[in-house]
Amino acid sequence: MRRGTKRKTTHKDAAPTQPDEEPTSGPSQSFQGSKDGPAEENHVEQPEREEPIQKDEVEKKVREEPTKKVAKGKAKRAKTAKPEAEPEYFSEKRNLEDLWLQVFPVGTEWDQLDTVYQYNWNFSNLEDAFEEGGELYNQNVYLFGCTEPQLVSFQGQGKVTMIPVVVAVVSPFPPSDKIGIKSVQRETEEIVPMKQMKMDWVPYIPLGNRDSQVERLKSQIFILSCIQRRAGLKHLKLERVKKFEYCLPYFYHPLQEDELEQSTVVQILFPIDPKPVFCEFDWELDELEEFTDKLIEEEELAADRKDAFKDFVKEKVREAKKANREAREARKKVLEEMSGETKAAFENMRFYKFYPMPSPDTPDVSNVKSAFINRYYGKAHKVL
Repeated sequence: MRRGTKRKTTHKDAAPTQPDEEPTSGPSQSFQGSKDGPAEENHVEQPEREEPIQKDEVEKKVREEPTKKVAKGKAKRAKTAKPEAEPEYFSEKRNLEDLWLQVFPVGTEWDQLDTVYQYNWNFSNLEDAFEEGGELYNQNVYLFGCTEPQLVSFQGQGKVTMIPVVVAVVSPFPPSDKIGIKSVQRETEEIVPMKQMKMDWVPYIPLGNRDSQVERLKSQIFILSCIQRRAGLKHLKLERVKKFEYCLPYFYHPLQEDELEQSTVVQILFPIDPKPVFCEFDWELDELEEFTDKLIEEEELAADRKDAFKDFVKEKVREAKKANREAREARKKVLEEMSGETKAAFENMRFYKFYPMPSPDTPDVSNVKSAFINRYYGKAHKVL
């Protein structure tokens, strides 16, 4: 080492020093004591050797204390927790559950629609018909609805009830694109395109397929739908509103027309004040002179209007005969132009009429079922 250079003191070279004062804390320092101290002092301080263990235990307790508090808190919450509510179970929706609801009840008065849906009608028979083994399974089907007011019993009381009915037509093509408009109040019958009355055949999409794109679905169920809303009726004329209530699904069967006797009855609505004359006249069975005299005798017709009434009836008979003649000519033309495939489709066409099934929540309609559909369709092949 060069002279004049100060030697750096290390920890090893440092002389041991004694503390000038008693340590204010630190059990380890009390345990070491003084080198010159008596042995008894060491003996007295010996129990403090367990203190590090106690310190570890203290630290352990400190660490465990929050956990115990949490555990206690959990236990406390478990005691005060409300009992779990019973899980709710909802019956799984059937794939065709709303099928009958989607079918428009043609000809039902607008103010009667709510009475139709006041009951939860059970049309499970309609749903089952589309299952394997059912009448409509794997068939191309067109459905339309209607209502039949009937006196039925419910909860021990007889009540006139609007009974919903669904008619299924099994056909490879729509049975008709027209609607008939006829009632006892109307003087004439109209047959108009469905779209004129805001009606059309639309595909029905089962509940399980409604998330799919419609154009990708190959539907075999079509329903007669109406886009006229009740909220918009207030903007229509009364005559237009009433037309909806007189609608009947129209059907023309060219192969069966020859088998049915054409009607010789005309509806007569003779406009006269204060009360119009309404009656039916059969040009084959009734003699006009006697028919008119009977109306006068019953005071349904004034005697001074006899000739005017007879002329009115004659005109209605001429119109009806002309309509029958034109219908025969039109049918003959259709048959001549009809393909063999279309003719076979008409021959195999079937009508099924569905009534609601018995249910505790609905009136019993089992005694009022009828095969008759309407004046155009005639009778159903089967009533379910």
